[in-house]
Amino acid sequence: MLPFDDRDGLIWFDGALVPWSEARLHVLTHALHMGGAVFEGIRAYDGEIFLGDAHFERFARSAELLGYVLPYSPLEITKATEAVLWANELKDAYIRPLAWRGSESVSVAAHGATIHVAIAAWDWPTPAALGKSKTGIRLQLATWRRPRPDTAPTASKCSGLYMIGTLARHAALDEGADDALLLDLDGNIAETTSTNIIIVKDGVLVSPVADCFLDSITKRYVFDLSQKHGLANEERKVSLADLRAADEVFVVGTSIEIQPVIELASNEGRMQWDIGPVTRKLIDDFQTSIRRRVPVAAHL
Repeated sequence: MLPFDDRDGLIWFDGALVPWSEARLHVLTHALHMGGAVFEGIRAYDGEIFLGDAHFERFARSAELLGYVLPYSPLEITKATEAVLWANELKDAYIRPLAWRGSESVSVAAHGATIHVAIAAWDWPTPAALGKSKTGIRLQLATWRRPRPDTAPTASKCSGLYMIGTLARHAALDEGADDALLLDLDGNIAETTSTNIIIVKDGVLVSPVADCFLDSITKRYVFDLSQKHGLANEERKVSLADLRAADEVFVVGTSIEIQPVIELASNEGRMQWDIGPVTRKLIDDFQTSIRRRVPVAAHL
């Protein structure tokens, strides 16, 4: 893989498209020291930004939860993103908007720091594009847990919160797993390092309530797809016992879309699931809906 600081292309940086290699920060940038950057992960399909309104609204809300306001409106950021896709001649792409406090201060308080915004996009194939959307992944139960919402801005897509995921995923990869599953502080299921988890039980899709981690925009879209099949959705506390009893398990998120889970390993043994018909159908429906741009009901 090419390093991300040495690629061809253009990045939108504080209002202008600049050459990729020139979109650089100073070593004393506040976000580098205090972890206060916010970001989004978005997909474009066939040149169109997927669920852009929801993502850009969450981007702005994340910044507000961190105590600052983006210097650009959601519409301006949308137009800038379209410019990035056009300038880099991208149709299918992963998009990363990022906002951070600048280098006017490296102390804990940084009220006077300039707020910067950058938007990059690149070719990052999804599992479906690689023919692996129905290949099940294996999870490792993490020793790290998601923090309570009164200890961190858990509803914000904040860079500082992702160190937990980095540590958990590294440990999982070292054990031969694909990703880690984190619990909350009460021992209930939270999420993986970057995706929400959904279990299927008796035709009902159940996902943990997002009270200590980021609620997935992709999950909301998948819930809407499932309702067209008459499948009920439910958000509640989900225990390890609930997970063990599930008929099917899958994860959802921008980076992976929908990916089946076939195993969870922990110190107490392994849970295993088949890739079932509900998961397979939702994967197919997702791919159809993002490509044809037709109402969901038209292809069910």
